[in-house]
Amino acid sequence: MRMRKKSWAEPFLMENDHFVIQEPQNNSGHWKEVLKCDTLHVEIGCGKGDYFIQMSTMDPSVGWIGIEKDRNVAAVAAKKALEVTTSNRCMIALDAEQIDSWFKEGEIDTIHLNFSDPWPKSGYKKRRLSHGNFLNKYKTLLKDHGQIVMKTDNQGLFEFSLVEFSQNGWLLEDVSVDFRRNEHPEDAISEYEAKFMSLGQPIYRAIFVCKK
Repeated sequence: MRMRKKSWAEPFLMENDHFVIQEPQNNSGHWKEVLKCDTLHVEIGCGKGDYFIQMSTMDPSVGWIGIEKDRNVAAVAAKKALEVTTSNRCMIALDAEQIDSWFKEGEIDTIHLNFSDPWPKSGYKKRRLSHGNFLNKYKTLLKDHGQIVMKTDNQGLFEFSLVEFSQNGWLLEDVSVDFRRNEHPEDAISEYEAKFMSLGQPIYRAIFVCKK
């Protein structure tokens, strides 16, 4: 379900262009300088921002970029993130279809795909963020042996993704069909994920390695 349009969202995003980067292609190859970090993590489809905001507070040497194409949702995330000032995070409120123009080859260390839209109809499978078309873009942007960390509550999407990664030459480093069965203090829990956990639904998680 799409969030109802917020009249304040677009002005807020434009007024805070120091945080919500309007022309990310201008920072291609320079993101670590911009965020003053040694390692760069990118969350694609960050929603209301809980995950990347929490993760960015754990280690200031790690830079985080949250990407969210729904600008109403992105505004909510940005407002939340700006409540605490820190230099190691920012956002891009654009469609990740353009991601290969925003980063230089090998610039990203880790990409996170958290609870991505499953696009359940087979005719829409190319829109899935774990479809081979996206995986080829990610492979270019990640460093050699860079990672994609994927979490989802959707078994169908998870199974589809395992096949897509395998067929596109990625290495499966770790997999869990009930990730939250054990505590993982190193991995933030978003409000969205917490809802599924409260319902007793398993969280599927996998780590894929990019080998060039």
